[in-house]
Amino acid sequence: MFVLIAGGGRTGSQLATFLLAQNYEVRLIEHRREVLSRLHRDLPTEVIYEGDEIDPLILEQAGIRQAKAVVACTTNDADNLIICFLARERYQVPRTIARTNNPRTAWLFDQKFHVDVALNQSQILSTLIEEEMSLDGVNVLLKLQRGHYSLVEQTIANGAKAIGYAIKDLALPQECVVAAIIRQGKVIVPRGNTTFQLGDEVLAVADHQGTEQLATLFTAPNGNGE
Repeated sequence: MFVLIAGGGRTGSQLATFLLAQNYEVRLIEHRREVLSRLHRDLPTEVIYEGDEIDPLILEQAGIRQAKAVVACTTNDADNLIICFLARERYQVPRTIARTNNPRTAWLFDQKFHVDVALNQSQILSTLIEEEMSLDGVNVLLKLQRGHYSLVEQTIANGAKAIGYAIKDLALPQECVVAAIIRQGKVIVPRGNTTFQLGDEVLAVADHQGTEQLATLFTAPNGNGE
């Protein structure tokens, strides 16, 4: 898979390094002399293209017509929007991802400018903090559907409300599905009449509301797991 990265700052260079390690084909565009000097130390020369990230000629030289995804991670939000817009409108790139530098302009990063995924660092941090504060004892293993759902894991603590109850009797929300239970080292495929026991390790797919309800059901009343 070919990924074109516009912007060679720390975010862009680290992303390029990671993708190359995963055997992706990568091209990175950067115009700043001081950044280019560092990039040539960190990345293979054939990956780096020198020039203005919003210049269509430079984008074409870097191979945007063949790219399966474009990542706009310059330090200028206007440039990131232009890059995504050009990638989709002129070059029909299937996937566009943009970094948001200023939280106040985050509302612009949507389908109007053909941004498929917007990475707002402030929003990501606030969401992580909120989850850590509200999801006592729940481990988020994987984000699904752009963060709308999560694969979560939690061990049922002593005194938890769910102990002794069958799945069908807990009235879990529709957007919360118990996928597996690991009990004494063995995997149990859950059924409606499967009863939760102390020490069960529960894997579930849920939205944020469902994950909060699981935390309420599986943690100890005092929240310390004892």
